[in-house]
Amino acid sequence: MAVIILCRAAGGRAMSRPPISSLAASVPVILQQRNVHHAVIPHGKPGRSAVSGVVATVFGATGFLGRYVVNRLGRIGSQIVIPYRCDQYDIMYLRPMGDLGQIQFVEWNPRDKESTLQALQCSNVVINLVGREWETRNFSYEDVFVTIPKNIALLAKEAGVEKFIHVSHLNADIKSPSKYLRNKAIGEEAVREVIPEAIIVKPSEIFGREDKLLNYYANMRWFGGVPLMAYGKKTVKQPIYVADVARAIVNIAKDPDSLGKTYALAGPNRYLLQDMVRYIFAVAHRPLFLYPLPRPIYHSLVKFFELNPFDSWTSRDKVDRFHTTDKQFPDLPGLEDLDIIPTSLEQKAIEVLRRHRKYRWLDADLDVAKPATPVNY
Repeated sequence: MAVIILCRAAGGRAMSRPPISSLAASVPVILQQRNVHHAVIPHGKPGRSAVSGVVATVFGATGFLGRYVVNRLGRIGSQIVIPYRCDQYDIMYLRPMGDLGQIQFVEWNPRDKESTLQALQCSNVVINLVGREWETRNFSYEDVFVTIPKNIALLAKEAGVEKFIHVSHLNADIKSPSKYLRNKAIGEEAVREVIPEAIIVKPSEIFGREDKLLNYYANMRWFGGVPLMAYGKKTVKQPIYVADVARAIVNIAKDPDSLGKTYALAGPNRYLLQDMVRYIFAVAHRPLFLYPLPRPIYHSLVKFFELNPFDSWTSRDKVDRFHTTDKQFPDLPGLEDLDIIPTSLEQKAIEVLRRHRKYRWLDADLDVAKPATPVNY
């Protein structure tokens, strides 16, 4: 009975209201024209089930840095398109990084205009992480760092992409002894030529679980010692943690004021190469034998490793790159400008180097190893 009385009361109030037509005549109605699809309008709680409004195509997502960028994008609820060239089963580890249906895989041929255009035509952000540690018969450094980024930029401009992020290197320089770094510098200019408002990200050498920096030097123990030019006393390195770089790229993608900027990303501390190598072996609890090698002799020794057609563990160019002192760009924005506190080598080295320990040292605390000594230059 109470329910019937309430319904009748509600009905009576509804009958007493003026007709809708009279309301429409007295209240102005503003019709909003939206050109953005509702599926990309940011909404929902933060997290992978939200919609961040970012639809990103990540070229080079299957690489070392790429998996961290995809993971970070997926955690904020972004839609991600991943162009790939490998077997599709080799990249299934990327699928759980986003919510159901938020990550799409597209077969990609970097020399095919149509496949590139298909990968980026629905995106508002394009991130280029394409890179290679060594040259192959099919792709030279010029192809990987200049031609492919330039072609992607041209097609991104044609497709009307709002934001193009190109990842280069902190030491990219046309006068560098490293061919890798010379082509990185040319690639920056090529991208900016096509898209003047493109965003250039210049990280220093990156370390992390799957890196080729800390693992590279730790694996040198199999050769009886670590050769360094001038004992590593003339080279200063400022390595950066991979998760910090991934966070920086995602923050740049969300920042409306980042267009046309160049970001220099480096870790909080600078180390002599010799001190950094000593710290690597101290954390791994392995004996270290350092010996100096002049550049010509070093180059002649590593030629043997360049013959490997599958994975060139080291090369003459890599030797030159690792013996290049990291530049400093105080005038360029960095991690602090992106609200990121840089992670030091001492905080995360254990994650990388624990696998290189002997069983008796496997659970040893990090405090047992003496920290590396930062330098002021």
